[in-house]
Amino acid sequence: MGIPVEAQATARALAVFPELVPQDSLWTDSRQPLRRLKRSKPVVVNHDISPNHARLRASTLSFSNLHHHGELMIDYLRARRETFIDTKGWDLPQVDGMEFDQYDTPYARWIVLHEYGEVMAGVRLIPTDRTCGLHSYMIRDAQLGLLPNIPSDLLYMDAPTKPYIWEATRLFVVPSVPSNRRIAIQTLLMQQMSSTARDLGASHVIGIVPAVFSRWMTRLGLLSALPVGRFMDFDNEKSQAALMNVSLQSS
Repeated sequence: MGIPVEAQATARALAVFPELVPQDSLWTDSRQPLRRLKRSKPVVVNHDISPNHARLRASTLSFSNLHHHGELMIDYLRARRETFIDTKGWDLPQVDGMEFDQYDTPYARWIVLHEYGEVMAGVRLIPTDRTCGLHSYMIRDAQLGLLPNIPSDLLYMDAPTKPYIWEATRLFVVPSVPSNRRIAIQTLLMQQMSSTARDLGASHVIGIVPAVFSRWMTRLGLLSALPVGRFMDFDNEKSQAALMNVSLQSS
């Protein structure tokens, strides 16, 4: 009899992040634990990204620097509403045209790509080792049964709570971005997410992504992404949890 799919995935995960594997796992690995990167003060990013996209700018928002960015946070939350509520039809909290949830706290960082003041794309980063009231971060809360719309068995192992792992959620490119620009903007967004995560002291980012995400990022030479959970069906698209190594990407 062959090795079960879940066991194979757990074995592969060991090579990237041994501490994610449950204590009673039959799989062992002699490699040293993942190198823990020193935390550093988050860098406020607001600069031209690439000579080929000189008009496109990236900003990393936090509660402590919102006053430097005018209404960018408001526009970002409105772009999230357009993407996730108006376009995808998700049932999410909203007010004054803005989408938000329980993870938009002072612990979060929001990476926003914008052009001439118009939000083009964004993603949110959340620490995995912090809690706010009843909630920690989305994948862990789902595993604990706190989010009924996400299966509790989404991971092959216990959700991590480590200072050097952050979670990425609410990744989007606004529907109005033309098809001939979407891949370039997605690529730049992932590069900025990786850079911000490293500035926060992270070596890995975990998130629920489309099942083709790992192959897509490998093909573009962006990140090393390893599936760490079963397939799930969101918006008629197969998705799964993936662990992304941001420490290996060049700046």
